[in-house]
Amino acid sequence: MSAATVSYSSRVRELLAGSLSSVEAGESQDLESLVIELVHCLNSLSENLASNASDDDEQENDANSNAGDEDHEIDVTTLNEVIQVLDDILKFLSSPLMNQDVMDALSFELPKVISKFAGLSGKCLELAEEIVDRFVEACNPRDMLSVLCEALDAARVSLSLSTSSTPLLHGLSKVFISVRRRHYEQLKVAVPIVLNVLKDMSLEPNMQVEGLFDKALAIGVSIKAVASKLEKEEGTKVCCLLGLYVMQITAVLSVSIKDKVDSGVPLVMQLKPLLAYCGLTHLGLITGNDAERLTSTVSKDDDDNDFLNSFHDINLGASLLFIWGRISPEVADVASDVNELQSNPVKRWQAYGMLKHILASGDLLWEFKRHTVEVLLEIVRGATPSQCNVQIDCSQYTTSIYSALQAVTLVIMYAPDADLRKKTFEALKRIISDIPVPQRFDVLKALVTNSQSSTMRGILLDQVRNNIMSTSSLQATDCDAHVTELVELVLKPPHGGPPLFPDQSDEVLAALNLYRFALLNNSRGKETSSSSGFLSKKTLERDYKGWLLPLRTIVSGSIAENQRQKDQDQESSLEILCILNRIESLLYWCIELVEERLKSS
Repeated sequence: MSAATVSYSSRVRELLAGSLSSVEAGESQDLESLVIELVHCLNSLSENLASNASDDDEQENDANSNAGDEDHEIDVTTLNEVIQVLDDILKFLSSPLMNQDVMDALSFELPKVISKFAGLSGKCLELAEEIVDRFVEACNPRDMLSVLCEALDAARVSLSLSTSSTPLLHGLSKVFISVRRRHYEQLKVAVPIVLNVLKDMSLEPNMQVEGLFDKALAIGVSIKAVASKLEKEEGTKVCCLLGLYVMQITAVLSVSIKDKVDSGVPLVMQLKPLLAYCGLTHLGLITGNDAERLTSTVSKDDDDNDFLNSFHDINLGASLLFIWGRISPEVADVASDVNELQSNPVKRWQAYGMLKHILASGDLLWEFKRHTVEVLLEIVRGATPSQCNVQIDCSQYTTSIYSALQAVTLVIMYAPDADLRKKTFEALKRIISDIPVPQRFDVLKALVTNSQSSTMRGILLDQVRNNIMSTSSLQATDCDAHVTELVELVLKPPHGGPPLFPDQSDEVLAALNLYRFALLNNSRGKETSSSSGFLSKKTLERDYKGWLLPLRTIVSGSIAENQRQKDQDQESSLEILCILNRIESLLYWCIELVEERLKSS
């Protein structure tokens, strides 16, 4: 053992003994100086360990086996020295001669420092946890709550957050139970810090999901124990806080799974007692009612907005809890909930708004989205056109349904396999048809307007046409204004200039198809339409001169240009020519229909 390493253990024992002597001599300033020096000594040991580890990495790259064997011996020796240092600290804190003033002074500094050694070995972790436990047992719980929260916050910049935070989270789970009063206020401070640490841990490259979950669950069990001791309003608030915490850690856990979704089933099953204790049901979770109820209970104070920002993924977590039940009946039996969603339009609309959080997430495995799409197909299977036309006000859900459909379009565009894209497209059609007609075309218009993909715009415009076909003649008449706006949006873009070919070919083709269909549909037995509205002479002349004729010139020019380029890139030019020829054919059909209508008006 080298003199350098011996100096650490001997120096730590010397400083610990000096701190006790200084208090016995009534020298409080000396105690403060000794604690600062002790922290400096431990930090120096931690820095030397990090430096040695860095040197080892460089020497390993040299592929020198003899040097590698020597480094290994140095590592073991240094590790034993760290274990000796931690053991000396624990024995000192456990001594019957320990003075409370010394204990308090050390408690403010040591948890943050000794947590740095927790990841070196199982023994180091064990000793670090015992040291933190000793402080928790001997010191004021409220003081320890602040100390551990500060240490956790500092550990977030550590290169090994998973290991350094373990003894701190372990201690915190015990402190929660030890706090004697103002439990909810203390938890409001601590839980956001815990959630930030868990979130950071989930992003570590070699993070073990089981280890992350164990830490999160231990905190949840501790919060439950606190809630069970309380009565009336404070107990209710702590219980609601626990429910929000469970939703948030479900989101963190699910995002952390990078291999097989099934591996998370045994973990999520352990959340069942906490869900039951908080009165959460899977129907309440998927409709968002549980999250809204819990949030409203804990957000009555003016300063609660910052606190609630820590729970920004509760809707994602609530939705995922339902999907976990869909993944495995061992987690929950959601069959009856699916039946309820099939028969209840309002709850179904609420579910769309919740499931969008899964579909829009860029951090989850595609398997979660596959299960979500299958759930959407199941719950909308019970919807019928007559059900959608019942006089139920859908206006308050329109925004969330629109957001859900936006998320659905993202899956259609970026799903990794054709089967999922096909299922998602079917879900898109069914959800659109589940929206009452008065709001349906507003939603479709917003989707088309805000889509950045020409292909997706084409798909959505086709859905406008299909939905006009499926509605009654009276309702279809009310859609004429939407048709005009949507066709103009494509053929005469608001940012100026004509459509670009071939980039915007899909949406131009769909827009012309929609326009042609609307012309034919409005021409059948609607004499009153000729003087006003979609088929008025003024409107048709505007369309003819403003859209159709200019587009004919552009399409003809694009075809001629591609004909000239055919010899240079035959395959690409032929593909573009095929698309342009289809557009030209449809465009001439629309022009003929408008000219006929103008002659008869």
